Amino acid sequence: MEKIIKTIAEELNIQTKQVEAAVKLIDEGNTIPFIARYRKEVTGGLSDEILRDLGERLNYLRNLEQRKEEVIKSIDEQGKLTDEILQSVAIAKTLAEVEDIYRPYKQKKKTRATVAKAKGLEPLADIIIEQKETKPIIEIAKEYVNIDKLTDEDKKNKDKVVATAEDAIGGALDIIAENISDEPKYRKQIKRLCYREALIQTKASKPEEKSNYEMYYDYQEQVKYIPSHRILAINRGEKEDFLKVKIEKPEDKILAYIERDIIKGETQFTEMLKETIQDSFKRLIEPSIDREIRSDLTEKAEDKAIKVFGQNSKQLLLGAPIKGKTVMGFDPAYRTGCKIAIIDETGKLLDYTTVYPTEPQNDVEGAKKELLKLIEKDKVDMIAIGNGTASRESEMFVADMIKEASRQVHYVIVSEAGASVYSASKLATEEYPDINVSIRGAISIARRLQDPLAELVKIDPKAIGVGQYQHDVNQKKLNESLTGVVEDSVNKVGVDVNTATPSLLSYVSGINNTIAKNIVKYRDENGKLKNRKQLLKVPKLGKVAFEQCAGFLRILDGDNPLEVTAVHPESYEKAEKLLEQIGFNKNDLKDKGKLEEIRNKLKTIDVVKTAKELEIGEMTLQDIIEELSKPGRDPREDMPKPILRSDVLKLEDLKEGMVLTGTVRNVIDFGAFVDIGVKHDGLVHISEMSDKFIKNPAEVVSVGDIVKVKVIKIDQERQKVALSMKI
Repeated sequence: MEKIIKTIAEELNIQTKQVEAAVKLIDEGNTIPFIARYRKEVTGGLSDEILRDLGERLNYLRNLEQRKEEVIKSIDEQGKLTDEILQSVAIAKTLAEVEDIYRPYKQKKKTRATVAKAKGLEPLADIIIEQKETKPIIEIAKEYVNIDKLTDEDKKNKDKVVATAEDAIGGALDIIAENISDEPKYRKQIKRLCYREALIQTKASKPEEKSNYEMYYDYQEQVKYIPSHRILAINRGEKEDFLKVKIEKPEDKILAYIERDIIKGETQFTEMLKETIQDSFKRLIEPSIDREIRSDLTEKAEDKAIKVFGQNSKQLLLGAPIKGKTVMGFDPAYRTGCKIAIIDETGKLLDYTTVYPTEPQNDVEGAKKELLKLIEKDKVDMIAIGNGTASRESEMFVADMIKEASRQVHYVIVSEAGASVYSASKLATEEYPDINVSIRGAISIARRLQDPLAELVKIDPKAIGVGQYQHDVNQKKLNESLTGVVEDSVNKVGVDVNTATPSLLSYVSGINNTIAKNIVKYRDENGKLKNRKQLLKVPKLGKVAFEQCAGFLRILDGDNPLEVTAVHPESYEKAEKLLEQIGFNKNDLKDKGKLEEIRNKLKTIDVVKTAKELEIGEMTLQDIIEELSKPGRDPREDMPKPILRSDVLKLEDLKEGMVLTGTVRNVIDFGAFVDIGVKHDGLVHISEMSDKFIKNPAEVVSVGDIVKVKVIKIDQERQKVALSMKI
């Protein structure tokens, strides 16, 4: 365990004592959000991102140690364990290295070498590899011919017959070829050479066919430099049968390296060994090295893509809520009509309908009349338009319609990713049993504008869809990563225990689906919870779950003003003493006039001195001060607000050099897609993001950011716009 802790500390560039503390807390069953928020003193303030990376590596390294033990035990049981093998296994850093060491001792399926061994040709192979024998090898090989010694029955079985001296030599060389391919040091050096010098080459499978992969129809790039998005694009092109992929290796160097190690001067064995080395490489080593390199590149590319999904999803989930507004959800479509749902400021459904302003019906006037009537009746403030099919036409219709509205109405384009998944889900059926599936999508779009987090947690994180090659990556890893992102986001914001849905509650630290449903049931039967302690009356929510969840659950208008904050019940006493020290009590937090005074007094606190007086950690005290300064504050208020539009831009309206304001919709390896109000998002390539060199677009922008961009190129035919942030 000591070795694992040291490795993680080095990889994450943190202290070993921080890793030890975090591992202990994880092993005790504490959740990552709880450790990150309420055990800062113990871990030295490790963030949720670092703790998740730590947990992932801990899992991998523990599996690695377990596999090492299994391999050593298996080799030992075969009576072949040596100090050298023990040493090699001990220093192996990856599962692939351990498997390379174990390869010669694995029980093999039938191969040319196992057949040769069964014929008794191993001693002949030893003679050849030693290269000491001066007697012609053909003469020695004759001693292994066994056809005259076999029964008529055995002669029928080719796997038992050595018919000629040439057959005997061939079998012996097969054994040598397999031994070469099983040698861990060769495989290690070959992989090292490949990662340093190999090229990944792609050719078109169907050169005459147009596709998204045309840039790869005749392409090559060094393995060590190829970025992850190109790996995933090549993989997909190969899967869809547009590309053939090959790893071009430094074969001459590889063969020369093995020859230097095996061949001992000029002997009768030199040429046959050279040919055997080549056979071993081409037939046995190269195919498996290809698989390993491709698999390794893919795994790294997937990990990077999953990280990008996570970052983008977090930004989307933490999007600024639009509070206190009545919203019309507008789910665009063609033939089946645009679905409309109006919800009040609390998210309650007021009205719904279907209108047909788009093709084929084109009932613009009828749709306008009906929606203007609803805007007036329900006092609609904003319209949230889904960004899917027919979004552009719907936007033009809405922009035109609101000019005639009797009240000021703006519209916002909202990502509708996953809305259809939600509409048909069991959860949506429970929420709106009497509402048509298609209308539920419009409700979801409207609610996403009001509170992105509360709405998006109802959807499988994978359906949110902000990234690249989402369906090409390891789905289990993606799911685990995105679930972690949702947990961190929910716990960062906090949850109103009296209004939250079971979906939202289930992501709170320490609360599973069953407890989430039990909280809602308890709430329905007993009325609103007045304090956090009441949670202990909820079935299955025991002391352990309470410790994990209490600080993340908010109780507005309850018995204790501290419970609108993230102050944990374990720190109530310290928080009250702190307020006493500056001449206030917790009830003063409800008084807006006194709150300003409290804020000013808290700014003057000497954290080091006060922490000692209160016998509390400095980081915890700092958190308490922040919470008391802004009780009930939503951290999402600091996020960029959606761009409110009242008019529409066409691609034809754009001119090179135009400067526009847009919303970052997606961040990928090579840049970011920005919604500037035309049908398709424009691309800001990484080279156009900053005058300084940047490695990763995420250094500059996040999903949801509002950015100023300049139009630098317009491709009318392909409906593409290139943008620059270098203004």
